[in-house]
Amino acid sequence: MAASALFPNLKYSDGLTVVGISVCTALVCEAISWVLIYRTTSYKSLKSSIDKASKKLETMKTDSSINKPKAKAKKMDRVETSLKESSRDLSLFKFKSGAVVAIVLFVVFGLLNFLFEGKAVAKLPFVPVRIVQKMSHRGLQGDDPTDCSMAFLYFLCSISIRTNLQKFLGFSPPRGAAGAGLFPMPDPKTN
Repeated sequence: MAASALFPNLKYSDGLTVVGISVCTALVCEAISWVLIYRTTSYKSLKSSIDKASKKLETMKTDSSINKPKAKAKKMDRVETSLKESSRDLSLFKFKSGAVVAIVLFVVFGLLNFLFEGKAVAKLPFVPVRIVQKMSHRGLQGDDPTDCSMAFLYFLCSISIRTNLQKFLGFSPPRGAAGAGLFPMPDPKTN
């Protein structure tokens, strides 16, 4: 049942429904992540090792008391290697939760797509550029480029709400793991 049926006089009820469902989905996804990842000792130990290695690397970069540059470079390479390995392990550890979260997101998106199929849920205050217009007007009838589909609004809300919720709850990736992942960037020193 859409919010327009519950609140027929509310002008933006469909858009608010999509935003509300996006908030609820983000909360459910973070709860799943907490159960499968964040509360485990493996995650906590990986996160602490990443934090320690990144702090050690920063102090080594700023420390000028070491007289031998070759020894310093070797130590820094060892710490960087350790940091990359821990970040990779953390990414692989998070993979199982990512699969469950993806299933939840697909189910919610399918439900929303069923409820708001071919219906504009919001009005954009501007005419978007052509490529964005194709995404924001996806599945809608008519020629008004300021009409916004459910898919576009849900996509924008999901990205912004979940990211900010992770930061608020303290579940954002550790500092040193930001650039790492399953496919880390190549090291410019070796190329």
